[in-house]
Amino acid sequence: MRILIADDDATSRLLLKAVATKLGHECLVATDGSGAWELLLSSDGVDVLLTDWMMPGMDGPELCRRVRREWTDRYLYIVLVTTLSNHDRVLEGMRAGADDYLIKPVDPYAVEARLVAAERVTTLHHQLVEIRAQLERSSAVATQRSLTDPLTGLGNRRRMEEDLTSAHARALRVGGSFGVALFDIDHFKLYNDHYGHLAGDDVLRCVAMCFEGVVRADERVYRYGGEEFLLLVNDATLEGVAAAAERVRTAVAGMAVRHAFRPTPPDVVTLSGGVACWSGERQSPAELLQSADDALFEAKSRGRNLVLVASSDEKDEPLLMPQALLR
Repeated sequence: MRILIADDDATSRLLLKAVATKLGHECLVATDGSGAWELLLSSDGVDVLLTDWMMPGMDGPELCRRVRREWTDRYLYIVLVTTLSNHDRVLEGMRAGADDYLIKPVDPYAVEARLVAAERVTTLHHQLVEIRAQLERSSAVATQRSLTDPLTGLGNRRRMEEDLTSAHARALRVGGSFGVALFDIDHFKLYNDHYGHLAGDDVLRCVAMCFEGVVRADERVYRYGGEEFLLLVNDATLEGVAAAAERVRTAVAGMAVRHAFRPTPPDVVTLSGGVACWSGERQSPAELLQSADDALFEAKSRGRNLVLVASSDEKDEPLLMPQALLR
């Protein structure tokens, strides 16, 4: 172990250091409480503090209290060394944060006994810290898995709902905006029927990779379900969301994954998309998604492989955004 000895008496310091060194421990030495505190802050991995009660500057009990209050990187086993044998004073030191005590003049065997106990306790604390770290890592992995679609590696429906709720709350708070684009792989059932479900899974993964290759810093993509994907764009206008959606649609068509059994050209895998932008505090995230879904349905009705924008007026049909605005 690494032991810090704090004592203003040279004889006591030498005795404690000699005993600890003989037992194979590494020792650091300070002549008062303030010096001990500075050594704790600057030294890596002190396990035990042997501190005198009465020292100039910061005394032993105050050093104990400061360690317990501020030195939280790891557990420090503290033994208070004192000439005071009054039980009330001993309890005062223990309440200040000491784990054990020694009465001066110190007995080498008593020092050894305290260090044996200290090693046992510090070892247990190290094990607990490692177990806690392992549990935190496992929890983080489990949380990540619970929010990730296992087939595509994209965020799943749960992650999408959390992020959409956050985007909505932020827009309400700061007066910003956000939008979504809901996509569907065109004629995906026909692809599965003719090429098989394993090939269909490959297409889902390819489309997901294509999304990840073209989305930007303020955009997030999720597997919405089945062959549907959702793009969330923060701090964006309707034109900006439409441009992002068109960028994705073009990229997927550009992969040129052959789909020879679709009833309409082109004979490659394509996407249809519906775009909607949050229109104000009276529109909920669910209503925003419904607007995007309505626009997607209309895009599929108009022949697929295109992106339509939801109209702000419920009486109007979804619109194809002019190309000049998508550049």
